[in-house]
Amino acid sequence: MVYVMLQSDWTDGSGVSHLAGDSVDVDAATLAALQAQGIVSEQSGGGGKDGTEWVGPGSTNWVGPGSNTP
Repeated sequence: MVYVMLQSDWTDGSGVSHLAGDSVDVDAATLAALQAQGIVSEQSGGGGKDGTEWVGPGSTNWVGPGSNTP
């Protein structure tokens, strides 16, 4: 699972709506589908302590759960 920040609104498979700018935890298959639709874009960068990586848009470093920021 990875945390991503949405670039546009998205409704997940359970029917839950998420707004642009929301961070969501998705599996690899969902991430690929979101990238293909342009809803998220990958950003290279370091992973967190729990093994997740920030793959959201822009140059903002992830400072949420699992980040290396105190």
